[in-house]
Amino acid sequence: MYSRLMQYWVYGGFLSGVLLLLLLPVLARDWSSALLVVFLQLPVYMLHQYEEHDNDRFRLFVNRMMGGGKEVLSHQAVFIINVPGVWGVIAASFYLASYVSIGYGLIAIYLTLVNAVAHIGAAAASRSYNPGLATATFLFVSVGLFGLCELQQTGEVGWHHHLLGLLVAIGIHVAIVAYVQVKKRRTRAAT
Repeated sequence: MYSRLMQYWVYGGFLSGVLLLLLLPVLARDWSSALLVVFLQLPVYMLHQYEEHDNDRFRLFVNRMMGGGKEVLSHQAVFIINVPGVWGVIAASFYLASYVSIGYGLIAIYLTLVNAVAHIGAAAASRSYNPGLATATFLFVSVGLFGLCELQQTGEVGWHHHLLGLLVAIGIHVAIVAYVQVKKRRTRAAT
């Protein structure tokens, strides 16, 4: 059962994202616009993950492009990166924004914006599509920039919130690349 969950998580995520968007007018009717846009990062990310991971596209893409056809990104790694690493981080950001300071919502917002930059940068460098590029370009950039503006307008966001949000988002992406590079070296050493 766990292996099937690791392989097919993206379909439940996509449907959950759609459901969250449909329920949002009821759930968020008493939220500030800033808190709403922090929460919005989660269902938007879930829609992005469908483009990125449907039919195992991203894992196969990374294994082909960075691993030379060898597995440097496993189903388990993709699951851990996306479920606790994305959904969990966005949920933590939302809770912190709700109960501590709205500025902590920048963790979720920068996570989407840094991911958009990674997708767009990779596409520009390779001059080709990568799985997730369309939603990163159209959803993440617009929703992320809107969120950045909304949070800044609250007057409750300091430079330390921006720094923390950027460090978490960049740190997660650097950790993924580092993981793939380590797996790539180990794969080469084993052959």
